[in-house]
Amino acid sequence: MIKNLIAATLFFTMSSGIAMAQDGWKNLFDGESLKGWKQINGTATYTIENGELIGTTVSGSPNSFIRTNKEYGDFILEFEAKLDHPMNSGVQIRSLSNKNYRDGRVHGYQIELDTSPRAWTAGIYDESRSGWLYSLSRNKKGREAFKQNDWNHIRVEAIGNSLRTWLNGVPAANLIDDQTAKGFIALQVHSISDDDTPGQTVRWKNIRIKTDDLEASRIYMGDAIEEFNYVPNSLSPRQKAEGWELLWDGKTSNGWIGAKTKVFPTQGWEIKDGELSVLSSGGAESTNGGDIITEEEFSSFELELDFKITKGANSGIKYFVDPELMKGDGSAIGLEFQILDDVNHPDAKLGVKGNRTVGSLYDLITASNLSEEGVSNKRFNGIGEWNRARIVVNGQRVEHWLNNSMTLSFYRRTQTFRALVAYSKYKDWENFGEWEKGPILLQDHGDLVSFRSIKIKNLDKK
Repeated sequence: MIKNLIAATLFFTMSSGIAMAQDGWKNLFDGESLKGWKQINGTATYTIENGELIGTTVSGSPNSFIRTNKEYGDFILEFEAKLDHPMNSGVQIRSLSNKNYRDGRVHGYQIELDTSPRAWTAGIYDESRSGWLYSLSRNKKGREAFKQNDWNHIRVEAIGNSLRTWLNGVPAANLIDDQTAKGFIALQVHSISDDDTPGQTVRWKNIRIKTDDLEASRIYMGDAIEEFNYVPNSLSPRQKAEGWELLWDGKTSNGWIGAKTKVFPTQGWEIKDGELSVLSSGGAESTNGGDIITEEEFSSFELELDFKITKGANSGIKYFVDPELMKGDGSAIGLEFQILDDVNHPDAKLGVKGNRTVGSLYDLITASNLSEEGVSNKRFNGIGEWNRARIVVNGQRVEHWLNNSMTLSFYRRTQTFRALVAYSKYKDWENFGEWEKGPILLQDHGDLVSFRSIKIKNLDKK
C-alpha cells in the first residue's frame, strides 16, 4: 500500500509538468529553441510558440518527424500533447532511420496520438514495420481517458523489453517486445490526403526524460490492463501466472502429431529458426505432410499465435476438430480461422460474401473490423509480415481477432449458427462445430505458411 501511494504521489508530481532536477529528470525541449533536435522525413513545419512545439500539416508530404540528436535505450518519458480534430500524430521511441531500410524511412515504436472515434491515444504502433502492437481495442478505460481538444498527459516507461504507457494517469498499454533496444525519440506530423485541408496542428510541451534509477521510479500497473507479449516463442512471468502455456516450444515437434497419422509428419513441415512452417507443394489440400494437431484437446480456451503467409497462400487454424471424421483425402474437419491471401488466392471470391477471407470463420461468417467505428478494413499486416491470430472460446461464445482487432463473434449451438452450417460445405457433418472438445489444428493446404508463438490459456483449468 505504501509503495503504491509513493508511486501515485510521484506520478502526480511529475504530471504537473515541473521538471525537478533532484529527481533526475531532464527537459528534452527547452520551450524556446530546437536545440538537440533535427527534422527528418517530410516537409511539415515545426515552430515554437509560448513554450509549445507546434507541428503543422502541409499538402503533398509524407509523414514528417523531428527527432532528438541523442538516442535512448531505457528511460521514462513524459509529455503533454494537444491535437486538432481529426488529426493523427504520434511520438516515436527507440526509433531508427537507416539508409538501408526503406531509404531512411523512420521506423520503430510509436506512442499513438489519435483524435478519431476509436480513441487509441497512448497505444503502441510500430511505424513502418509491424503495424499495431498494442491498440486500445480491449482497453475501454484507456479509450475513455482521452480528452478531445485539450491537453493530454502521457507517460512512457521503456525498460528492457517492457513498454508501458499511461494516458492522463490511466493505464493504456502494456507491451513486451524486443525488436529495438535503443533509438531516437521523434515527434510526428502525419501526412494528409489530397482532400484534407492543410494547416492542422499538433502541439507538445513539457517533454522530459529520466534515464537513471528507473526501477525505483516505475509506477505500479499490476493487472489493470492486459499484457501483450511479442517476444517470439516465449511466455512472460505474468502469462505463466495467468495460466498461459506454449503449445509449441519453438524447437521440436513435441505435443503435435499428424491429424491422420498419429505421428508428426516426416515431410511437408519444417522447424527452423523458431518458425514452424508448412512447405509449398503446389496448393493441394493436405497431400504433402498433411495437417498437424495438438495431442491435447481443448473446450474453453484463449489461443494466440503469429502467422506469416506467402503470396497466394491458403491455410487455416482449426478448433473443435474431429480427426476421425475425414480419413480419406482432404483436411480434417473443424471450425476454421481462415488464413488466406485475399488478393491473390481465388478462394477469397468463393463462398458467400467473403466468408472465406482471412480472419473469417471459414465458409460460415465473414471477417470484418469490429473494433474501429467507421472502419471496415481488417487489420492485416500484409504478405511476408507477421500477423497475430487470436481465438477465444468461452463456453458457446467464440471470437476471432486479427492483429488485436475483433473480426467476428458468434455462439455455437444456436439456431443462427445451425442455419449457417445448413447452407455451408459442412451441412452433412452431424453436430458440426458443436462437439464438446477437440485438438487445435494447423492446416497443410499446399502453400508456404509459417507459424510461431503458439500459446494457449485453458479456461477450463482452475
